[in-house]
Amino acid sequence: MCGIAGIFHSDPHQSIDPQLLVNMAAIQYHRGPDGFGWKTLDDLGVGFSHARLSIIDLDENRARQPFLSEDEQLLLAHNGEFYDYKRIRTDLTSRGARFRTKSDSELVLHLYPRLGLDGMLPQLRGEFGFALYDRQDDSLILVRDRFGVKPLYWTEVNGKIMFGSELKVLFAHPEVPRRMSATGLYHQLMQTMVPGSTAFENIHQIKPGHALIIHRRHGKFQIEDRKYWDMDFPLLAEREPMGDEEQYIEGVREKLMEAVQLRLEADVPVACYLSGGIDSCAILGLSSASQQSPVKAFTIGFDDAAYDETAIAREMAESVGADQDILTLQGDHLYDNLPETLWHAERTIYNTLGVAKFLMSRHVYASGYKVVVTGEGSDELFAGYPAFRRDMFLHGLDTLSAADRAGWEQLLAESNQLFKGAMLAENDLHDPALDALVGFTPSCLQPWLAAATHVPGLMAEDLRREVEGYEPGRAIADAIDGDMLEGRHPLDKAQYVWIKTMLEGQILTWGGDRVDMANSMEARPAFLDHHLAEYACTLPPEMRINGRTEKYVLREAMKGVLPRVLYEREKFAFMAPPAHTDPKKWAAMRRLADEYLTPQRIEAAGLLDVQGVQALFDLHDAPDTTTSTQVQLDAVINHMLGVQILHHHFIAGDVPALARRRADELGWRP
Repeated sequence: MCGIAGIFHSDPHQSIDPQLLVNMAAIQYHRGPDGFGWKTLDDLGVGFSHARLSIIDLDENRARQPFLSEDEQLLLAHNGEFYDYKRIRTDLTSRGARFRTKSDSELVLHLYPRLGLDGMLPQLRGEFGFALYDRQDDSLILVRDRFGVKPLYWTEVNGKIMFGSELKVLFAHPEVPRRMSATGLYHQLMQTMVPGSTAFENIHQIKPGHALIIHRRHGKFQIEDRKYWDMDFPLLAEREPMGDEEQYIEGVREKLMEAVQLRLEADVPVACYLSGGIDSCAILGLSSASQQSPVKAFTIGFDDAAYDETAIAREMAESVGADQDILTLQGDHLYDNLPETLWHAERTIYNTLGVAKFLMSRHVYASGYKVVVTGEGSDELFAGYPAFRRDMFLHGLDTLSAADRAGWEQLLAESNQLFKGAMLAENDLHDPALDALVGFTPSCLQPWLAAATHVPGLMAEDLRREVEGYEPGRAIADAIDGDMLEGRHPLDKAQYVWIKTMLEGQILTWGGDRVDMANSMEARPAFLDHHLAEYACTLPPEMRINGRTEKYVLREAMKGVLPRVLYEREKFAFMAPPAHTDPKKWAAMRRLADEYLTPQRIEAAGLLDVQGVQALFDLHDAPDTTTSTQVQLDAVINHMLGVQILHHHFIAGDVPALARRRADELGWRP
């Protein structure tokens, strides 16, 4: 895993300052502390840079990127991992290809000329974001992996395309404006982003499973956004009758074993993250069976017993002989590290789990590990979240009576009471645009759409006027491909919407890559292997949610490696305790509010409204405010803090100067 950056001029005769490329690499040093590289094609107005975390091919000089093809037609900068690369490299070599490195990244330089873009992308398996300049076509191609595990941002300013693995990489270029848009602010405060967007004006993301092809024609850019993969659930009319359960169980077992074994491939030691959930326990069980030596297992513990899962994690580690390392975190300590976490997350977060993951990745790297295999993605493939079960019961069980459905919903609410207001909305909510697109408003979005009612009153007056009449649900619906929802089962629809919003926008961002790579630590989510995902799409809904048992097929497939208490346990969403549950944590949050949410700081930033902020705190503290509402307002408070901290880092701060200073400190020079 690494960090990439680059500049592409509309005028090919305009030169690129190598120092800018070096600065753009240096500002993301945390993504690649093991070396850097840069390269310009001076006659073409193209330049790339790269910060390297060495995991495959540890030879510093041989694997230094950017890579220029032997015929000098292709320039490549790659972040991420291509799995199964040894087999592909061997096949290409047998057909006459000559590789200059042992890096998995070099595959692109051999596959693209042979197969073209559309033929190459299906061959690439893993997590990646890469840039490829094609001299013959005079085009820049930016590609992001299928689920968006790896980030990739871009902007167009003054006849230039700038791109990078993080927002701060773009901001390191002095011509890139650093302004938060009104709609970006709106969505930061309500948690759910519009797919493909960011909080900042004119700064875009490459969508998961997409390639952005930027052709340079007669001094202008022609930009094509091409989707190459999607989570394609079968139409209801195409689904075959339920077959023998064992065939589905065997299919999941086979695909998951392969995905895990591929992700254990590295030239450095590989560990596992271990919580008390089925997902990470299954990963550890398979990893332990695949390796000769004990697997290192890292576990986060909390000082709140209601949220702590270390007892089950310890039982799992002992059952497979893993070498477990438990990092127990204090609730108030999480807020002390929130500003630094947001420097890396580059978006607001609703729960301090992101801070906990940041502190854990620091601990993992300090323990001598650069790579961990993780359990993210299992809930998305096998319908593990309470919101999915709710949607299944309300919209996907046509054979149940209304009374039975109400009974199931009550059972669900009782079993997930901790997460009411966050994982589940306090009250049922219907958004017209989402109802029209999906057939119902997915439960996963309802808490954040409910939180959106607080947002206009929190925004500064001029920004509030800009979003007058704005419909966040419609903006989200307009960014989702309705063709992938039409004619599908309600559970498929709910999972698809979650994958396009919550998975990419938070779990893989402030709960994944950004807080892992903040400490030069690569996380590999085995469940998001696209071969496994494509198989999971074919599973009948009742193999995902069977009665009151979520992730039924995964439980059965992994029954042999899971402790009995875990096999029988109901889904427990992994979260940090909300601030209001702990006086010390609440006091730590208030200390941060006293720094960033003062009237002076609010007015200086020009994003929030002083009276609106105070009114929200008053509502939180009111004696008649329900616990569920407090959970929701805890999230909004975190977002208010977050936008002020983001302003401090990226708008008030001189990011180009910081990037240059960082390059000088590192001794990185053109």
